[in-house]
Amino acid sequence: MRKLAVYRLKPGMKIARPIYNANQQMLLASGTVLTATFIKKLEKLNIPAVYIDDDLLPGVEINDVVSDNTRYRAINYTKKIFHDFHYTRSLSGLDGMERVVNNILDDLLDNPTIMVNLVDIRSTDEYTFGHSVNTCILALITGLKMGYNESALKQLAMGAIMHDLGKTLVPVKILNKPGKLTAEEFDIIKKHSEYGYSVLKKARHFNAISALVALQHHERYNGSGYPHGLSGRQIHDFAAIVGLVDMYDALTADRVYRRAYPCHEAFEMLSAFGDYMFDYNIVKSFLHHVAAYPISSVVKLSTGEIGVVMENRPGFSLCPVVNIMFTAENEKLKYPVKLDLSTTPNVTIVSVIDDDEFNKLMDNKTGRQLFY
Repeated sequence: MRKLAVYRLKPGMKIARPIYNANQQMLLASGTVLTATFIKKLEKLNIPAVYIDDDLLPGVEINDVVSDNTRYRAINYTKKIFHDFHYTRSLSGLDGMERVVNNILDDLLDNPTIMVNLVDIRSTDEYTFGHSVNTCILALITGLKMGYNESALKQLAMGAIMHDLGKTLVPVKILNKPGKLTAEEFDIIKKHSEYGYSVLKKARHFNAISALVALQHHERYNGSGYPHGLSGRQIHDFAAIVGLVDMYDALTADRVYRRAYPCHEAFEMLSAFGDYMFDYNIVKSFLHHVAAYPISSVVKLSTGEIGVVMENRPGFSLCPVVNIMFTAENEKLKYPVKLDLSTTPNVTIVSVIDDDEFNKLMDNKTGRQLFY
């Protein structure tokens, strides 16, 4: 099972995880064999990538940190709240949103060894709703690692899932502009944090600290953020957490103006931001549960050997368990060799084999003998 961009799909490939449309209706079930018609439909719907089953990792599942049912119910409800507010300027149904975040928290509490291995795939047209839910999930994972109690976690979650409400007041043509924003357009987009706060702070039954998340999630530890240029401890921890995971989710998602960054590149960027863009302890807590090299990543080791990531564990984000499949001379091994990088500090991952390199590997004689 591995993630593959839609433009690289070929008829005959098999879907590994169900694909949903913007209304969270299932388009293709797991196990569906792709046809040219199906692939064209995915392209038309602006779905950037899918997970496929192939012989690289037969029988290996990449599990989400929450159930599909929890995730898609949350996306649907978030979409309803945002749409209703956009058209009526009335914010209702927040009690239902509390139930949504409770379900997310329950799923996470049932998963004591959380590792973010799966990138949430969403239509570029429906980015905001999936992003809001994933930001909530990632913020809760960070809050759990930081030891927050249940009350604090729920305040954090509500702030996270509603953090971009203000974008409903930004013109869509600017929000979804595929090219570079002008200075004036960027100034308009930056207003979304104040717009959201002004609405949420007046909402019945919405916690004042949760509302502060909407206002401060673009503030940065070094004072370079907006809207008020706050720094250090002036920024509430909840807003700092949401700002960090908001950035990670944005980096690893396909956007109208660029393709997603690979997880290891996003991980490296955020690692460098400790006590610069974000508080170091928050960065450390978040990355504790994020796989730099998600399961099914094809990686090259410092020994020159090539293998596939099979397992990730909390606290060892850069040191997965790898099945070595090729020697340094690109010769296939008759049987894969399991290597736990957390116990072999002299061996590290030096690069990730991208789709182009992987296809070349598959096309040569040894690759075909190994994988098929």
